[in-house]
Amino acid sequence: MRRKAKKDLNHNETSDGLRRLGYSVLDLSRLGDGCPDVAVGWDFGAGDRGAAMIEIKKPGPPSARKLTDDQEDFKKTWTGPYFVVQSWEEAAAELLILRRGW
Repeated sequence: MRRKAKKDLNHNETSDGLRRLGYSVLDLSRLGDGCPDVAVGWDFGAGDRGAAMIEIKKPGPPSARKLTDDQEDFKKTWTGPYFVVQSWEEAAAELLILRRGW
């Protein structure tokens, strides 16, 4: 069942921070039904290109990262990279690790 989609207060800040670093960011937050908040893509040349799904949660303790049942279902069926972050810095670090293959 479709629930009203909402953005956490740090959603725009996280998206804007990733854009400043050269990532493409597609806002998916209006879709709801467990879909992650953003799809992030990159093409920095020399074979360094890809995409990932990112769920943006409000800053707080580890319990603030808890996914809804719909989000858990999406994550289980998604075969590509999927991250849960609380800031653009954390998203950038996860993406760099993914891009470097660490």
